[in-house]
Amino acid sequence: MHNTDADEDDADYISRSVDKRVAEAAQKLGERLAALRPEQLARLELPENLHDAIMQLRQLSSNGALRRQRQYIGKLMRGVEREPIEAQLAQWEVARKVEVVQFQRLERWRDRLLQQDRALEELLAIYPGLDVQHVRNLIRNARRQQERNQPPKSSRELFRYLTQLAAGKGD
Repeated sequence: MHNTDADEDDADYISRSVDKRVAEAAQKLGERLAALRPEQLARLELPENLHDAIMQLRQLSSNGALRRQRQYIGKLMRGVEREPIEAQLAQWEVARKVEVVQFQRLERWRDRLLQQDRALEELLAIYPGLDVQHVRNLIRNARRQQERNQPPKSSRELFRYLTQLAAGKGD
């Protein structure tokens, strides 16, 4: 015969190592939250005590105090449903990666425009609403500034113009 009480105890048993991994995961999630900008943190609608603990962590400088505060945040995180928080963090991470890719693409366009004359024609094919005269002026000024080892003011302006152009097209 089987003892059903013993079977139930086995089913409810959580090993110390599993419990420790759960605690460490909660603490790591709390550290990720501490790295967020204040407006992002506010959008997560965290419990007030957790939000306050994260804000206090940002003010600490002592290694011991930082460690204790992180552990406290981890303890608070264990009482919070973590899946929606992790989903939102993942969504923000994907959006950040998309922004980085677009930023790099625009940087390459700017570099090509400064190095190759035919790049402007290719860009015009993609963005027919492009102000060709303005872009040519920016390219000419940026090249001149490069030759004279001056600050890259026109190059920055060209990049800003490309950013606005890409945002307007929805690319």
